[in-house]
Amino acid sequence: MSEDTENQVIGLSILVQLSRRVREAATAEEIGFIAVNESKQLLPYRQSALWMRGKGVFTVSGIPEPDRSSPYLQWLTECCKRWQPLDSSSCCTPEDLPGELSRSWHEWAPLNAAMAPLKSKDGGQLGMLVLFREEPWHERELSLLSELAAIYAHGFAAHAGQGGLWRKIRKNLFSTGMKTSLILLAAASLFYPVRMSVQAPAEVVPKDPFVVRSPLDTVIDKFHVKPNQSVTAGQLLFEFDRTNLAAKHGVASKVYQVAAEEYRQAAQTALVDDKFRAEITPRRGRMEEKATELSFSRQLLNRAEVRAPRAGIVVFAEQSDWVGKNVAIGERVLTIADPGQVEMLIRLPVADVIDFGLKNPVRLYLSSDLQNPLDGTLRYAAYKPEATSAGIAAYRLKADFAATAKPPRIGLTGTARIYGKKVSFGYYLFRRPLTALRQRLGW
Repeated sequence: MSEDTENQVIGLSILVQLSRRVREAATAEEIGFIAVNESKQLLPYRQSALWMRGKGVFTVSGIPEPDRSSPYLQWLTECCKRWQPLDSSSCCTPEDLPGELSRSWHEWAPLNAAMAPLKSKDGGQLGMLVLFREEPWHERELSLLSELAAIYAHGFAAHAGQGGLWRKIRKNLFSTGMKTSLILLAAASLFYPVRMSVQAPAEVVPKDPFVVRSPLDTVIDKFHVKPNQSVTAGQLLFEFDRTNLAAKHGVASKVYQVAAEEYRQAAQTALVDDKFRAEITPRRGRMEEKATELSFSRQLLNRAEVRAPRAGIVVFAEQSDWVGKNVAIGERVLTIADPGQVEMLIRLPVADVIDFGLKNPVRLYLSSDLQNPLDGTLRYAAYKPEATSAGIAAYRLKADFAATAKPPRIGLTGTARIYGKKVSFGYYLFRRPLTALRQRLGW
């Protein structure tokens, strides 16, 4: 066997080994390592790099993890961008590059480079294998490099799913006929009827609660119940400070005793002295007046304890918000609600109002249980908007829960979706932009 024939057999054997290594590679990174480091078994070179489309310089010979911010890789990236249009293996020298790239070549790499594009089956470029050495490249070596590039491209394509089902889908999806069909389908979908709906913050509140108001103009001294506590009829809720009330009752009692004693003395004296008969009637009237004042002060003292007029749960914010606070007569302190009688309180911002009517369906998504929405029916809508705690003008809406739903706990919050009439899908999508445009243009 001649020496040339022996070299060809050895080269073919190395090519087969490299092909098997690429097929057995588990990752694209392993293929990149083989390409820049083990290609030296077939082609002699000093430096090698693999550039991939969308990733830049993927691997570099002799470096486990290349630093993409290094000057060498930045120079190499710019060179690969220049060589990207190549369709077949080619060689290059510093004189083939312009300006700064040519001047920097002497600093970073040997003077002769061979480039082989990695192409997919449909002709798209996956990347480029670049080899550097001092000696010029021969035509036979460029042919071997093309074969190597084809093997590496096949390996990268297999890992990236090139030539598989996704490629066919993507190719058909972006064909001219498919694009036209998708455009027509999208245009037709704009006229598909859908039900208009808006979202607004909502809260579970008691329905028809009993409001407990302050019967006195004084200071609350102590609370005997906690928020959301169940109470029975007649149970003590809270009590007022008795200091002033007890003092007024004591004064009224003393004044009544004095008036009663004056009346008694006048009545006894009138039995022996006729001139005292005329004083009996005024003193009796004064005694009765003071008796009425005493009775009133006693009633006020009895009102110092406020009891539950009916059973339910007490609804208020916090005990500390009321203890020590001076309340006026008739001021609302708390409410007593039936836990089985609840409703949705919805605050719909003015900017989100749509055309809806009473009895329209409503769906509540509680923040504590988003996967189990609660259905309801709109029952009440306020005539005028009012400012919320966030400073947003909103309409107050109320909705009843469906009879089949288990009443949620009072105080839970979430988001309510209010459904209106059916409109086209295009109007549903572009309602807000159209509204803003009309307001801006005045039509």
